[in-house]
Amino acid sequence: MNPNRKLILYIACSLDGFIAKPGDDLSFLAKVAKENEDYGYASFLKQIDTVILGRKTYDWVMTQVPEFPHSDLETFVITSNPKASIGRTHFYTGKLETLIQELKQQNGLSIFCDGGAKLVNALLKERLLDELIISVIPVLLGDGIPLFNKGFPEQELELCSSKSFDTGLVQLHYRIHP
Repeated sequence: MNPNRKLILYIACSLDGFIAKPGDDLSFLAKVAKENEDYGYASFLKQIDTVILGRKTYDWVMTQVPEFPHSDLETFVITSNPKASIGRTHFYTGKLETLIQELKQQNGLSIFCDGGAKLVNALLKERLLDELIISVIPVLLGDGIPLFNKGFPEQELELCSSKSFDTGLVQLHYRIHP
């Protein structure tokens, strides 16, 4: 394993833990939109060279933009339906643990988990995530797609940093203990 190559979840959720409202509605994220403020996202992207995300998340993104935003990076869309690669975007149908182990053995920067919840929880279940960077949006949604589900083992976290912003967003960065 390359000790410098980590799998990092970078995601936003409501204070009550939802990454989307019912119907895959992300409109609550607009509550913290502010000109010239990306909450460290551009800086984070400089630390990664690979992206993994679930197929539902990929499909949703592709309804919003004409070209996949991370098409310049090696990307793995986790899916059960085989599909031909599109440039550097690959549709992976194999065992998740195998993919992550192979990626971590390669030289390179860190790996960005871009969601969604099904993938996040599968990674937690297999204890494959190394760090969590969670931006908490100051809203209680009451319903939607939860970031965390039941069924993964307890995992100890170490707080690396926390930042609060004038929009009310709080960003928490945790390292997961092996």
